[in-house]
Amino acid sequence: MAAIGASLWPAASFPVYRREEPSQTFLKLKASWIPIMPPRFALSVDRVAETTTTAIPPNNGIPSVKVNGEEGTSAEKDKRSENKKDGEELNRRSGWRSYVEQLKEIAKPDGGPPRWFSPLESGSRLDKSPLLLFLPGIDGVGLGLTLHHQKLGSIFDVWCLHIPVADRTPFTELVKIVEKTVRSEHQQLPNRPIYLVGESLGGCLALAVAAHIPDIDVVLILANPATSFGRSQWQLLTPLLEAMRGPLSLFPPEILSSISGDPLSLLDNLVRGFPLQNTARELLEDLTTFSGSLPVLANILPIETLQWKLKLLKSASAYVNSRLHAIKAQTLILCSGNDRLLPSQQEGERLCQLLPRCELRKFEGSGHFLFLESSVDLVTVIKRASLYRRGKRHDYVSDFLPPTINEVKEVIESNSLINTFTSPVMLSTLEDGTVVRGLAGIPSAGPVLFVGYHMLLGLDLIPLVTQIFMERNILVRGLAHPLVFTRKEIGVVPDLSAFDGFRLMGAVPVGPTSFFKLLSSKSHILLYPGGMREALHRKGEEYKLFWPEQSEFVRMAARFGAKIVPFGTIGEDDVGNFVFDYDDIVKIPPLKSATENLTKDVPKLRTDVVGELGNQPIYVPGFFPKVPGRFYFYFGKPFETEGRKLELKDREKAQELYLEIKSEVERCLDYLKEKRESDPYRSILSRSLYQAIHGFTSEVPTFEI
Repeated sequence: MAAIGASLWPAASFPVYRREEPSQTFLKLKASWIPIMPPRFALSVDRVAETTTTAIPPNNGIPSVKVNGEEGTSAEKDKRSENKKDGEELNRRSGWRSYVEQLKEIAKPDGGPPRWFSPLESGSRLDKSPLLLFLPGIDGVGLGLTLHHQKLGSIFDVWCLHIPVADRTPFTELVKIVEKTVRSEHQQLPNRPIYLVGESLGGCLALAVAAHIPDIDVVLILANPATSFGRSQWQLLTPLLEAMRGPLSLFPPEILSSISGDPLSLLDNLVRGFPLQNTARELLEDLTTFSGSLPVLANILPIETLQWKLKLLKSASAYVNSRLHAIKAQTLILCSGNDRLLPSQQEGERLCQLLPRCELRKFEGSGHFLFLESSVDLVTVIKRASLYRRGKRHDYVSDFLPPTINEVKEVIESNSLINTFTSPVMLSTLEDGTVVRGLAGIPSAGPVLFVGYHMLLGLDLIPLVTQIFMERNILVRGLAHPLVFTRKEIGVVPDLSAFDGFRLMGAVPVGPTSFFKLLSSKSHILLYPGGMREALHRKGEEYKLFWPEQSEFVRMAARFGAKIVPFGTIGEDDVGNFVFDYDDIVKIPPLKSATENLTKDVPKLRTDVVGELGNQPIYVPGFFPKVPGRFYFYFGKPFETEGRKLELKDREKAQELYLEIKSEVERCLDYLKEKRESDPYRSILSRSLYQAIHGFTSEVPTFEI
């Protein structure tokens, strides 16, 4: 079995974590609700009753996406890109607006203890959904995921912890409350993972609980955890809050609500003259993002409550940092680059070094309250990190959540540059053998197996997958190298976040089990038999196949009656001049050592194969980029295996078909190499001139077929 090699563009290919617009969010009434709370926000510690399940459609059932229509016009793209900082602030304001609207009801003092509630929009979910417990930040009310309730509720059983405003439960008691819930739910469904999503203070709470229950399967998702409290400026704010006690008491919420203008101006006036004036404004800026929020926030965080919260943060940070060594849980840390309250990015990197099963995702333009920014979609983040599972281990086929329309659009838009530069030419073969421009010859019904040549550095992946989806609405699931999913240790291998987009679009680890499951689910599958050896070839080896001698896929494909589509891809020599390859690198001791270390960090494939196909070194070739040329893809006529299951059980018959497929791939390559010489628009200059005359969204012609 072979794999998709690493792409040259992993970090830049799929950078967006964008959420879809939510509808108005409500909270579910549980069976026994507490009467002193408004009914809309009734709370309970009882277990949520099972609800109707909603099945996620197969990956080929994704609705079509408008790319060149109204939903994806250049004007909209320009509008999204202009004034980035204002856009980020608008996102925060949108999230805060939804949060504050619900806060008005749930933040009223009720004298009750900390307890759980379940959002109403989380009612219809996927079968056997895992439990998700949200642990709130400094506000404590539990509405931090208000923008995400609907999408989370479709795949999780969502519970949110509510800590009343006047509650003074110490941190250790909060840990006991959450731990008791986790143990109880685990006892009822021991094979179901339990997700602990915590922000700020809730991140400390999640870590503390995980340290107490290393024997229970929990998954931690931590947004800007407050374990860095001891190194933050929050501690400097305590004396300032003491000094502000008097002035703020002169402005109760009723008076503040009638004050127009920017509440930050009010804060500036109140703290003017104090030595920490600038620090105070920065720390409180996220808490008062738009005019009118201060009166509501004053209800949940009056000065005396904020002082208590700071003491709670201090004890939580100290408690957790002394127990990090006991945490074994799978962990995903989300850290903001513009967090004014905590040094979150540095803390995320520190925790990643200390926790054994930890990954990190950075959000450079985001503030402390990450989940309230409408540009952040928690479900998309989870999907990109392959973190969703309903059993003890993640199954890349049965646990796969197909990308939504918006997610696919973002992937396509984020890769529009390479598609524009290379202007891919797609050719396919109809059933009668006619070669046509476009992808009409690709079978619609699966299972379908695409087998072809792997271009240098995997540059062919992005145009191939995106073009097939845009034209045929087919999601191609690639059998990918293990480095896309795992790594042995932190070293020179790119961080796993660089490959988030591949996982979002359905890539699975290469191997017989994954191949079997994809075929059984009637997917469209992408396989490069040449694997890494082909994607990292040497000088003079362009368009040379490095396939194993024996068939690795024919008999399995025949078992499910899959159509096998051979294809060729060329154009890599149009974008760069090869300068040095692996043979050159091993002659230079420092580069040789670096290559050996890189290869050691990557999981091995084909360990039972002797020779270069079984010992595939990982290296970074050197080349000078050219003025971008053009990519060409040619899909040959499909090979039918339906009804040949018994015939192809015979190894010799399977080997004959294997060699026929390999020969067809070579024929496709030869055809493209010959025909591109007559393409008048092979150069980017001629293509640019054509589009300047006919419109930049027009399809550029190519050679005559």
